[in-house]
Amino acid sequence: MVGKFVEFYGPGLSDLPLADRATIANMAPEYGATCGIFPVDGETLNYLRTTGRPEQQIKLVEAYMLEQGMFFNPAAEASYSDTLELDLATVVPSLAGPSRPQDRVPLTDMKASFTAALPKAEGRSEGGDREGEGLPLALAASGPEPTTDGTLTDGSVGDRRHHQLHQHQQPYVMVAAGLVAKKAGEKGLQTKPW
Repeated sequence: MVGKFVEFYGPGLSDLPLADRATIANMAPEYGATCGIFPVDGETLNYLRTTGRPEQQIKLVEAYMLEQGMFFNPAAEASYSDTLELDLATVVPSLAGPSRPQDRVPLTDMKASFTAALPKAEGRSEGGDREGEGLPLALAASGPEPTTDGTLTDGSVGDRRHHQLHQHQQPYVMVAAGLVAKKAGEKGLQTKPW
């Protein structure tokens, strides 16, 4: 998708809320596209309503887009230079790694993936791999206890915050993160002094 303008379409589009569309469109650099766009549809009109646009203007937008053939119609077959299909029901929570950011690991497989990567980090791999080569710091570091100087050791949990707008467009995601942190604190999870 590098260098492409990506338009999302299909029957699943009508079930995708505005916040998710904004997140996906804003993440175009992460999936390599020049931009990600969604067609004008009922969700667009809802956005105009919830942001206080006069009903007369909303009707004008709808009429104009319909007249130009630009209002989304799932039954209409658009012509694209290339297409990809994604069944939204197949999307699962996942992590990047353990050794390369492009390696997607489903969250359910994270423990097994970590366990398989740890011997490489400790230099126990076969095949002549250099110790810790290509592994993230949390796996490549060694030692029995976390140090006070900020060094991560085997099994340390790190938090990397990626400050981009797409993480702040969905209030329910931010509230969910706060609830997870609250529950973790209630269950005794504490931050390390380092």
